[in-house]
Amino acid sequence: MGGRDQVLTAALELCMCSKKMKQRRLWIAAVALLLCSGGQLRAQAAFQLLGGQRIGTASATFLKIEVGAQAVAMSGAGAALAGDATVLYWNPAGAAQVANNNLALSHIAWPADIQYEFLGYVHHLPRFGTLGLSLGMLHMADMEVTNEYYPTGTGEYFRFQDTFAALTYARKMTNRFSFGLSIKYVDEVLADVRMGGWMIDLGTFYWTGYRKVRFAVSLVNFGPDLEARGSYLKRNVQGEWEEQAYEAFAPPTTFRVGVAGDLYSSEHYNLVAAMQINHPMDNVENAVLGLELEVLQRLRLRGGYRINFDEERLTVGGGLLLPVAGARVVLDYAFKDFAHLGATHQFTFSFAF
Repeated sequence: MGGRDQVLTAALELCMCSKKMKQRRLWIAAVALLLCSGGQLRAQAAFQLLGGQRIGTASATFLKIEVGAQAVAMSGAGAALAGDATVLYWNPAGAAQVANNNLALSHIAWPADIQYEFLGYVHHLPRFGTLGLSLGMLHMADMEVTNEYYPTGTGEYFRFQDTFAALTYARKMTNRFSFGLSIKYVDEVLADVRMGGWMIDLGTFYWTGYRKVRFAVSLVNFGPDLEARGSYLKRNVQGEWEEQAYEAFAPPTTFRVGVAGDLYSSEHYNLVAAMQINHPMDNVENAVLGLELEVLQRLRLRGGYRINFDEERLTVGGGLLLPVAGARVVLDYAFKDFAHLGATHQFTFSFAF
């Protein structure tokens, strides 16, 4: 059994006996688990032992664009964070942990003049649970049609747009444990080609009772293969045109394991650390580490580091809490740099009431 398998086996045994262990030992073991796994993931980056052969094998990859400036500024360690309704993207169980009803709007300026919009809403219902609604759209300006005869454009334009809509139900099973489920529909449009399908997200969220440490596990974008509707013409070896069906590809299913907790807390300052391991079906495993410093319960400064990513490494950002008429209004910002594609900027506005 390899080193990483031994670590994961030890973590599973730890979870089975966590009720009998002191909370301090649980926290230390969790940190060791993620740090050890991070070391193994760095080795994977060097040797490409697992997962590299799966790159480019998924459809609807716009679902992998990370949402929520808080989580993105902390390198994408969002499964165990539940600051606002953007947690619907990371872990549906986190919806039950969001304080009060919450509306979140997020805008991402992506490379190549591509824009991404996200809306999330969490609503708590007494004795029933928590409902969530999330919508996302990746879009850009219409592009001009070109061909071999008109390389600068024919005067006609085509549209590119990816969208999804998801309905979430989450419930606190105990005062420490919550479970969540999302059902989403995905739709992709490129000119006259269209593809759509259903997916589900599953998640759990658990508070250990020690220093606000919480564990989270989520499986997102799980569903059947997606195939574009209709057919296209393809020339065979005899030079004749034949009608062909589009090939089907799996959705970008990702399994996440995260932990977050307070490293330091006082009247004026609070320091939160978050760590997460990601297992995407179409890429190598990776890990992310993030920190958030809250000052005077108003200003939040964030940073993160991403392990085993080709393009992305450091992320930074911040947030500002603005109490307005008894409600909590938060404006967050995240900056993420790609080595070759440039930087992305994300703004998230959330309103709790």
